[in-house]
Amino acid sequence: MVLKENDRELVEACRQGEAEAFRALFERHKDKVYSIALRYSGDAAVAQDIAQETFLKLFVGIGSFRGEGNFSSWLYRLVVNSCLDQKRKIRRFMPLVDEALAMLRAPDSNVLDEMVQAELGEHLRSVLAGLADEQRILLVLRYTQALSYDEIAGILGTSSGTIASRLSRIHRMLERRLARFSGIRTGKAGERG
Repeated sequence: MVLKENDRELVEACRQGEAEAFRALFERHKDKVYSIALRYSGDAAVAQDIAQETFLKLFVGIGSFRGEGNFSSWLYRLVVNSCLDQKRKIRRFMPLVDEALAMLRAPDSNVLDEMVQAELGEHLRSVLAGLADEQRILLVLRYTQALSYDEIAGILGTSSGTIASRLSRIHRMLERRLARFSGIRTGKAGERG
């Protein structure tokens, strides 16, 4: 059965025109592609468009995969390019923020805590919406896909030192923009006076 073949064999079968091989690649990677697109865009419909565009690029460009590197890295690059090519600039709350806020929420929270969380959520949405596309995609690849600096560097065609430097700048910028909420995270919300 074609689904048990590894990616390299499937790519080779795709090059030879085997439709079932492309279907197997699609089935194997569709969830990962959609997940990246959804976390980048924050919108299911836009994520579907990005995923569809990515697989169209894959179908058209499968012959350009030289096999020198990892197929997954090449596919990540296609997804990243599709995300960055997306012309609609949707500035919405990303699911990544939902996860962060859920971790901050205490099980015994009261109305004041919930109001503070809502304010933090609004501010976080605003900060994330203000990030450049390249900054958001770095955060998605690093924190939702758990890729290493080397893997991200391979996908984006740069060095791991550059990735580390860019992420460091993003972290400092986020820290500055979220500084007024630092007391909330540490439980000092009542001390804001």
